[in-house]
Amino acid sequence: METVLRFLKDEDGATAVEYALIVCVLSLTIIGGIGQVFNSLTWLFSDNTSRLANAFAPSP
Repeated sequence: METVLRFLKDEDGATAVEYALIVCVLSLTIIGGIGQVFNSLTWLFSDNTSRLANAFAPSP
């Protein structure tokens, strides 16, 4: 919490802008990575012949 308060009180505009850009890039990277993981999991479980999909399928 102290770090956040120090950041908010910082009067160096260039430093604040650099931090904001770093946060934006990291956020976009994380969001893109989550999307890729979701697509991979969807593909993994969508194949009916997949052993992993069959392992979690309810038995009749």
